[in-house]
Amino acid sequence: MFPYHDENETQRPAYVTIVFVAVNVLVWIVVQGGGSSVALATSVCNLGLIPGELTGALPPGAGFPMGEGMVCLTDPGRQPINVFTSMFLHGSWMHLLGNMWFLWLFGNNVEDSMSRPRFVVFYLGCGLAAALLQVVVEPASAIPMVGASGAISGVMGAYLVLFPRVRVFTLLPLGFIFTTVALPAWAMLIYWAVLQVFGGFARIGDEGGGVAFWAHVGGFVAGVVLVRMFERPDRLLAHKSHHWQPERVGWR
Repeated sequence: MFPYHDENETQRPAYVTIVFVAVNVLVWIVVQGGGSSVALATSVCNLGLIPGELTGALPPGAGFPMGEGMVCLTDPGRQPINVFTSMFLHGSWMHLLGNMWFLWLFGNNVEDSMSRPRFVVFYLGCGLAAALLQVVVEPASAIPMVGASGAISGVMGAYLVLFPRVRVFTLLPLGFIFTTVALPAWAMLIYWAVLQVFGGFARIGDEGGGVAFWAHVGGFVAGVVLVRMFERPDRLLAHKSHHWQPERVGWR
């Protein structure tokens, strides 16, 4: 399934979401050379998150092949800053475009539910939670982790809590053709989350690289748990007022 539109208008421009998209695209072009082999391998190795490097389970100089004639070697020290730099790196144009589309589709409404500074902290916090769960599951892995998908998974978890009944229009493949279906957000997002859990269990022990499913799960759960803490106070008051309205009617 590929979601492409939701029935959820924002009340103000999503400036932070736009900035996050722009930064990711800029990093891809400037730092990663738009996907050129040497720049891509160098950026992923130097700025990606290597779980075994962060935990200290890998000795300095442990290698992971990055392509023909290229090997990524772990550095001395744990490199904790790479937890954050890895959130703005990607492995291919399709990886970047897919992530940025999901960030825009769900991020503008989640940003609208928070103050802009809170949304920045929320986004980075979900990315941190995503990375840490992947590290916990694969603490000795030498595979560099990159991508905004952990943080974006947190945004999707927040969307599930805030807008569960909003209709999301989705392309559904039926053989060689696509059809459009309108699903409530809760159905599409829970289906996506379940796929990540199954994908995570299927890849345990696989050292060949690929999708960091547990990062998606960690980010999604963080988004579900944290969103009410970051929501704007006026929205929280509106929730409480709506919650008590039926009781007030009952006393008339």
